[in-house]
Amino acid sequence: MPFIPHTKHDVQTMLATIGVDKIDDLFDEIPASLRGASLASIPDGLTEMELTRLMRERAKQDSDLLCFIGAGAYEHHIPAAVWDVTSRGEYLTAYTPYQAEASQGTLQLLYEYQTMMSSLMALDVSNASLYDGASALAEAVLMAARSNKNSKNYRILMPRTVHPHYRDVVRAIVGQQGIEIIEVPFDPRTGTTAVASLQKYANDITALVIPQPNFFGVIEDVDALTNWAHEQKAIAIAVVNPMAMALLKAPGQWGKNGADIACGEGQPLGVPLASGGPYYGFLCCKKEFVRQLPGRIVGRTVDADGKQGFVLTLQAREQHIRRAKATSNICTNQGLLVTASTIYMSLMGPQGLRRTALACYQNAHALRDVLTAIPGVEVVFASPMLHEIVLRLPQSVDTVLSELAKFNIQGGYALNHVYPELGNCVLVCATETKTSADFAKYAEKLQQVLSKSKGVHAAFEKKTLVDCEKGV
Repeated sequence: MPFIPHTKHDVQTMLATIGVDKIDDLFDEIPASLRGASLASIPDGLTEMELTRLMRERAKQDSDLLCFIGAGAYEHHIPAAVWDVTSRGEYLTAYTPYQAEASQGTLQLLYEYQTMMSSLMALDVSNASLYDGASALAEAVLMAARSNKNSKNYRILMPRTVHPHYRDVVRAIVGQQGIEIIEVPFDPRTGTTAVASLQKYANDITALVIPQPNFFGVIEDVDALTNWAHEQKAIAIAVVNPMAMALLKAPGQWGKNGADIACGEGQPLGVPLASGGPYYGFLCCKKEFVRQLPGRIVGRTVDADGKQGFVLTLQAREQHIRRAKATSNICTNQGLLVTASTIYMSLMGPQGLRRTALACYQNAHALRDVLTAIPGVEVVFASPMLHEIVLRLPQSVDTVLSELAKFNIQGGYALNHVYPELGNCVLVCATETKTSADFAKYAEKLQQVLSKSKGVHAAFEKKTLVDCEKGV
């Protein structure tokens, strides 16, 4: 349906009907100082042709780069059919099912998405997606605070191995709601959260967040962590990479009774990196927590004639139910991206996802072997990993990454800015999209950068020695 704006005559007719001379009169209660704010930083409007050209130029800035950055956003091969179908008009412009039962196509797609995500996480229920992985974790924390009647103090144990951006978002969202976020340190040798380190917090714990793999790419002992949480009568919240769950044990199978809630970022499932977004979050849980699940759930039923139909069976938003009973103010889900993920998972199937995750695992280990053959480059954590690994460089990580960028190589994620104790450490990632030639090119350029920097440093030291001998 095309959007047709009101004409000037339409606007004047509506204003005359309500007895107002001009639109500005409708906002006269707003102080003039606020209504007159400058928009000097906003550029002039562009034509469609000009805008298309600008976006193509911007896109070229991110093209032809060899990317070894992971850190929560992963480059995977996406079959062409995924976005060929997703980009069709009826999918591309679909928003949200306000007239739910009239939107059978949208509801069926969401039902299929929920079914696949529940299966992937080995949990009973999935909602119809959230804004991104970070906000999904925040919603999981809020769910735990509402659900755990054994806890009085709303204390959440948050390992420092959880993505630092996720931790920031959680604090921003729940920090003013009487919920205490307690950060748990990681073992500097293994890069994991040891169960023994949790014992000092074993007093009225609402929930324990368990990442898998964690931000360092390391595999956590999720069985032990889940069991410990349940022994404390705390809720176990899994924050996971969905692609990894095709190869590793699913959250619903962790420990004796499984994790209670699973959340994370859905981007690895058919969503391109796209210069930083958009993304979407997923959230699954056991059936006993479904009433506290934010968002929507789509169910399948039959009508009076026995024909299959799809309906909204849960709407926890305050617009739909009494505000006091609402668990969420989530207005919509990232419907377009969920469409892409549903098509992607349908095309790949369980075995396709597993083979992809296994290829990532194999490539990451191949990259590790090639890079650590360079003198001075070493693995930091002595733990199993999936497709990311932390390496320590013999020189400034910021300088090295900057130099690699000159060769169109995105060499990884510098950890010193969020983990100062890790110094010149870089988080590197290899997915199924990388080849042995890519690894060889990375190693060649990294060695070249390190040798160049070492030569400059040696020349500086020699000049300094000469100056000293001269008494300069």
